Amino acid sequence: MRRLKQLEARRHALLKRCGEQREDLAARLAQLNPGNVLRGSAAGPDGQRLRHPLAWAAALAGMLLLGRTREVLTFILWIRSALALAGRAAHLVRLLTQLRAPRADSSSH
Repeated sequence: MRRLKQLEARRHALLKRCGEQREDLAARLAQLNPGNVLRGSAAGPDGQRLRHPLAWAAALAGMLLLGRTREVLTFILWIRSALALAGRAAHLVRLLTQLRAPRADSSSH
């Protein structure tokens, strides 16, 4: 009987500790919403570290080493496409601003 009471007390203590850890993790995850992480504005000095390109390269290398090759390649291809699209959009904006700008030779006539 005494052993059973000890086991029950230990079980109760472990369940209480698990509950506390679950609450702590929930609070930490609430701080790490995707908007804050992508903007690099996470609380504390880690916000500046997230903007550093070497941090992203290290994260990608770590994911490759952990066997998440498909996710890494998908992410790299998505970024490549987004950068190509942004480059084309910037080129289009430059062309439009050149077309709308007043020309020096047309104003002298």
